[in-house]
Amino acid sequence: MKHSRSPLHRRRIVALATGALLTAGLAFSASPASAATTTTRTQTPLVVNARWGGHCTYDRLVIDVQGYVPPVTVTPVSELVYDGSGRPVPLAGKYFLEIRLHPAAGHDDAGQNVYQGPRLQKIYLSKLKGIAMTGDYEGYVTFGAAFDTQPTWKTSVLHSPERLVLDFPHPNTC
Repeated sequence: MKHSRSPLHRRRIVALATGALLTAGLAFSASPASAATTTTRTQTPLVVNARWGGHCTYDRLVIDVQGYVPPVTVTPVSELVYDGSGRPVPLAGKYFLEIRLHPAAGHDDAGQNVYQGPRLQKIYLSKLKGIAMTGDYEGYVTFGAAFDTQPTWKTSVLHSPERLVLDFPHPNTC
């Protein structure tokens, strides 16, 4: 004797099977392969160096980054201070810029420094007179730049390798 299944029983089986397939599909879409593509952009960029150069019509400051160049703010300030302590930065100048990258770090997850650039450097260019790394604190990396005359600047991002560029125009010196 055959037992026939009721239509209600069949609907329950179809609903359970559909739920199982949807669950499997969601688990598959969250596989490590798709997770890898999203974590590369969410890891904190590492600031590894700062360098500079003088050109005929501008001075350039370059901040090298591993990962991607995060958002940056450049703010004129009346004096430079070290983040956290508030101690004054001993750079001579009449005008100063605070250059802040966030999110960013100058150290790895183990707390080891990855920033290999200058911490405090007097510079003898037409416009740029000094730079200092003034902070690597709570997701912010901050630099200070010193000038004898009021600076204007243009920022840009260059790739391969990743770097933030600040150009400070001045009259032709060549």
